[in-house]
Amino acid sequence: MPLSEHEQRMLEQIESALYAEDPKFASSVRGGRLRSTSSRRRLQAAALFVLGLFLLVAGIAAPVKPGGFPIISLIGFIVMFGAGVLLLLGTSKGAARGARSGGASTSGPGGGGSSGPGRQRKSGGFSERMEDRFRRRFEQE
Repeated sequence: MPLSEHEQRMLEQIESALYAEDPKFASSVRGGRLRSTSSRRRLQAAALFVLGLFLLVAGIAAPVKPGGFPIISLIGFIVMFGAGVLLLLGTSKGAARGARSGGASTSGPGGGGSSGPGRQRKSGGFSERMEDRFRRRFEQE
């Protein structure tokens, strides 16, 4: 569903505020650096998934079943599950890594000890401004 004109304006305001507060993070999120990591993670996850599927099927067909339990199939399932976790967490880790590197470089000149609260205060100010705009919009209607 396309955004309305008002929603597009709000999105542009949010983007401009992000660029004003943390331009390095904004450019790293917008840039293509995270895509290469993401595609590599997808390939690794797909390869692990295929390996797990092979082990799952091979465990059912294999005569080695200690206690009547197909242990190789269990290992295959665990590998497939791990592939899914790698796919889901791999993209999140890449995005978080970009956020950490952008945050660390902007807080470097401010000092190591005071970088955490300063960054929280900035994001709090931004969120407060957005909440105020949100409230004003609904109060006008």
